[in-house]
Amino acid sequence: MRPWLAGERSLERLNALAQARELKTESGRPVRFVPPGAKDAHYEIKVYETGRVETRPESLHDYFNALAWLAFPRTKARINALHAAEIPREGGRRGPLRDLLTIFDEGGAIVKCDEPGLLSLLQGFHWKELFWQHREQVKSAMRIVVFGHAVLEQALQPWPGVTCKAIVILSAADPDAAALGWLDQLAPGASPRILAPLPIFGYPGWYPGGERAEFYDDARYFRPAAVKSQPESARQPLRANAEESPGSAERDAG
Repeated sequence: MRPWLAGERSLERLNALAQARELKTESGRPVRFVPPGAKDAHYEIKVYETGRVETRPESLHDYFNALAWLAFPRTKARINALHAAEIPREGGRRGPLRDLLTIFDEGGAIVKCDEPGLLSLLQGFHWKELFWQHREQVKSAMRIVVFGHAVLEQALQPWPGVTCKAIVILSAADPDAAALGWLDQLAPGASPRILAPLPIFGYPGWYPGGERAEFYDDARYFRPAAVKSQPESARQPLRANAEESPGSAERDAG
């Protein structure tokens, strides 16, 4: 999102950028950022059908969401399309697939790494070994792209407890294309349990306390696998081939 961070936070600027990027929903509607309207229980369907993404430019949460559309246009459009397709099938009860989509949209991270040893430490929740004992290798061989706009908002006032939910892609892969490929692979009953937790500020250099080995001993933030109730198979990051927002709780991928 770095290319779009500087500049005025206004709907006019965001829409000019959206037009230049030719942003579209998967229904073919041009994406336009508009002032919030009345709450809509089927917000995602409205975005899919009209391309109108309700945005308060003064809200950092909404602003980072708009930047996510600019940086990851295909992934954002697919998340919205999946929400819109799933809502009519849910019978008024939100299901696990949409929970997964929401959690990735708000708090997702894309790990770019080809090193099996580092990925094994990530999958096993061996945070100190990963981020401290192998910190130089991590800095050279593992890159993390933050996708979730809620995490980006929290990053302005960072603290060690900020945790992303991650997928893993090849180092050479384009994050937007790879995340889109991951979404294409999702099974109908997929749930948030398939996403790997990632304490994002453990990455070397991203938090002031991270230059000390004992920083990674705090199990409140760097929790070992034994603390988790999930089965081991649910804790593996998927290798991909790739303040509250306005409106109702349905405003997930907007």
